[in-house]
Amino acid sequence: MTPYFSIIIPLYNKEDFIADTIKSVLNQTFTDFEIIVVNDGSTDNSLKELQSIKDHRIITIQQKNQGVSIARNNGIKNAKGDYITLLDADDEWKPNHLELFYKTIKQFPPNGALFCNAYDIKSSDNYIIKATYNIEQVDHPHIIKDYFKASLIDAIGWTSAICFNKKDFYDVGEFVPEFTSGQDLDLLIRFALRKTIVFNPTVTCCYNKTVKNSLSKKKYQEIRYTIVNSFKDEEAQNASLNKYLNLNRYALAMQCKLIGNKALYKKLISEIDLKPLNLKQKTLLRTPRFSAILMKKFYFFLLKNKLYISSFK
Repeated sequence: MTPYFSIIIPLYNKEDFIADTIKSVLNQTFTDFEIIVVNDGSTDNSLKELQSIKDHRIITIQQKNQGVSIARNNGIKNAKGDYITLLDADDEWKPNHLELFYKTIKQFPPNGALFCNAYDIKSSDNYIIKATYNIEQVDHPHIIKDYFKASLIDAIGWTSAICFNKKDFYDVGEFVPEFTSGQDLDLLIRFALRKTIVFNPTVTCCYNKTVKNSLSKKKYQEIRYTIVNSFKDEEAQNASLNKYLNLNRYALAMQCKLIGNKALYKKLISEIDLKPLNLKQKTLLRTPRFSAILMKKFYFFLLKNKLYISSFK
């Protein structure tokens, strides 16, 4: 029997998280699904942790380490369900996640759509905050008219909180294999440019930001730079996309400053339009690296004490 949902989980060295991630799926109130875990050459006990959980809906695919984009593409290729949901191996869903996707899909005839559920953000081990969207607050699923404007604070779409028809995925294009970081940003932009975006404001999952960010590595910063500059023609015709990508360039520039990636930082500074940035963002860009590092440490101190500040608000 064909499952309604195929859940794709790329797995690489997540031995401390994968069991809880899988259990959050098995606890779903909507049960017509298959779980496809693509083990991307893990070198820790991730596979052992996965195999300790027995359920006939779990399918494991083995591949040598090739990165998350190829792992997701491989999982989707082998999916039997018409609808694909993605889940990172260190994130968790609430029990109503799939049920609400199912109801939203029935409410909005697909016709080429990306379905998004709201999410919380785990900013520290003991502090979870709600994602903030640049939209009017409503309490029911609705179509997002301008995805990029709506995503100027936190993104409407996030990898572990989206659902799409398999045919639509191939229509907008697979994950780019060379993008071993930021591949979700690239895919979501392509979906937003070509498909309808349907958003459910009910929180059904949690984004775990306590896991080490790959953007601390220069090679991943270079990849993200390529991504934000891959839509030059589109942003020339779309003011909201231009502003959205400008903010992504700002965020990347700050990451470059913090790790001392001077060459890419200088390149980004020459490309960032300062006019749309708020005062906090402009000040941070001008702040010397040493001061920026101290401010980042203070930011983490505040998080530990359950105080959240953001330059995007």
